[in-house]
Amino acid sequence: MTIADIKTHAEGRMDQSITAFKHNLTKIRTGRANPALLDTIHVEYYGNHVPLSQVANVSLLDARTISVQPWEKGMGAKIEKAIRESDLGLNPANMGDLIRVPMPPMSEERRRDMTKLVRTEGENAKIAIRNLRRDANDAIKKLVKDKEASEDEQKRSEAEIQKVTDKHVAEIDALVVSKEKDIMEV
Repeated sequence: MTIADIKTHAEGRMDQSITAFKHNLTKIRTGRANPALLDTIHVEYYGNHVPLSQVANVSLLDARTISVQPWEKGMGAKIEKAIRESDLGLNPANMGDLIRVPMPPMSEERRRDMTKLVRTEGENAKIAIRNLRRDANDAIKKLVKDKEASEDEQKRSEAEIQKVTDKHVAEIDALVVSKEKDIMEV
């Protein structure tokens, strides 16, 4: 493995960490409805637990209401139960062939708790990025130790990896600030 391969691999993994962080942010509730909020809910379907999106159509009715339309008639009660028992604090209303999931307004205290959760997720993402930086630097040091690269190349590539790390950390910070703004908006 060459230094260029190590840098490319590290940057690719950092990009994956950012993608995972963005996915985690979609699960954190803001005041508005978001169909992705229900992505974590699994429903029992013929003895198997499957994601809600595989047994129903999930969409928005308005800014504060998510609609869930089961593909099979008998699934409505199971879907409603799964949503109610999730840790999201939602109270679905079954309208026959359509389940309405109104988003309750968040209290100021709950909004602060959510921003703390966003910061924690952001810090975890930064730790993942820094761990990838460390792994890349260790791999480069091993190349130098095995005399497959010079110390000058090591210094140069470590500086480049640090720039990539800084760029990804700044992107995480921007995503955290944006999500906090969304949460605190009434």
